[in-house]
Amino acid sequence: MSGLLRICTAGSVDDGKSTLIGRLLYDSRSVYEDQVSSVEKASKNRTAGPIDFSLFTDGLKAEREQGITIDVAYRYFATARRKFILADTPGHEQYTRNMATGASTADVAILLVDARNGVRIQTRRHARIAQLLGITEFALAINKMDLVDFDRQIFDDIVDDFEEILPAAKIHPIPMSALNGDNVIGRSDRTPWFDGASLLEYLETVQVDHRIVAKPFRLPVQLVVRPDQEFRGYAGQILAGSIRVGDPISAWPSGRTAHVKRIVTWDGDLAMAHAPMSVTLVLDDEIDISRGDTITNAESTLNSQGSSLNAPHVGRRFEADVVWMDERPLDPSRLYLLKHTTRTVTVEANRPLALNQIETVTLTASRPLVFDRYRDIRATGSFILIDPTTNFTAGAGMIIDAIRDDHAAEYRPNAAERLAKIARSAASHEEAVAAMQRALEELLK
Repeated sequence: MSGLLRICTAGSVDDGKSTLIGRLLYDSRSVYEDQVSSVEKASKNRTAGPIDFSLFTDGLKAEREQGITIDVAYRYFATARRKFILADTPGHEQYTRNMATGASTADVAILLVDARNGVRIQTRRHARIAQLLGITEFALAINKMDLVDFDRQIFDDIVDDFEEILPAAKIHPIPMSALNGDNVIGRSDRTPWFDGASLLEYLETVQVDHRIVAKPFRLPVQLVVRPDQEFRGYAGQILAGSIRVGDPISAWPSGRTAHVKRIVTWDGDLAMAHAPMSVTLVLDDEIDISRGDTITNAESTLNSQGSSLNAPHVGRRFEADVVWMDERPLDPSRLYLLKHTTRTVTVEANRPLALNQIETVTLTASRPLVFDRYRDIRATGSFILIDPTTNFTAGAGMIIDAIRDDHAAEYRPNAAERLAKIARSAASHEEAVAAMQRALEELLK
């Protein structure tokens, strides 16, 4: 097994997430000797046993003092079979937004449950967030089994509860004791009734879908490159799919088409490029493309309903699951900034949300967005909401689907947008002044 696996922890406070990660790093020999020495010294005045494994991840002073996780702690480790990036996320309800941040890039979630307490409200909330963020593989770590004498009935009851919470997910339940190392690296003699893989064995062998290259091509334009009159390129990072020289493309939201003439990079031209490469595309036709537009495949495959599989949604209204991260509630009477790929627009929401609340919201943007459903392509199906008065990231969202907008077909750029595009397309300052003058005269006729 090769490749990189991104993991996040989830669960209620004091279920043992930091201890489990510390034990995993310690037993897999992924911590340096000076770190071990430092943790051993810091553990002497604590009641967590001879070594407090949670200190390998609780890096903030406030975390060490309170014995809780506040911020997301990222740790890199590797075994002979795989490389891992592991995010230790907070369990407190107050820090739910931090947990959502850690889970947003994960392939697999480790859901911890204290065997003594069973499934709690925060555990259910974390499971839902992980599922909303597109995670389908879960390691259900039923921790502190040593405190219930490794009772199989308790284990089975918790597994049954989780199968009701996440009916569509793939769940691998594991009875364990993070403190003592039972079923963390290898299988424990204290659970002879358990014949599944240990946590590390599961993480080394789980199959996740990384086939972003096989998805439809998406390149949001970050910059129009115009070093001289002979060169015009559209630079950005490929978020999904691949492109070759000669391929037909469409530029959205205009829908105009052209062919790829060159694929330019710092190291020279390429015949083909794929996600997540950053490239500059040169087209055979100078169609109007600006920052915030999205370049996609022009050739589309139709599904059984006759809809294009390659074409993105273009519209101003959509439904999304929103995680609210601001102490100031979401106010439907206010305008917010929505940042999606390389485009930022103002939006209105149809309902209020409070801190750490997660609900389905209908959003209406001032200008059309080019997007996909989050379950189809994560990068073009996600966005953040920004409070324009504080510039604070107030919320994060995952697009469920587009809502029909009867006025979308009537959208036309306003005068200011048309003038801005005219100025950007000019080859020099003098040409821009002359073009703007002609456009203004035309507008005032």
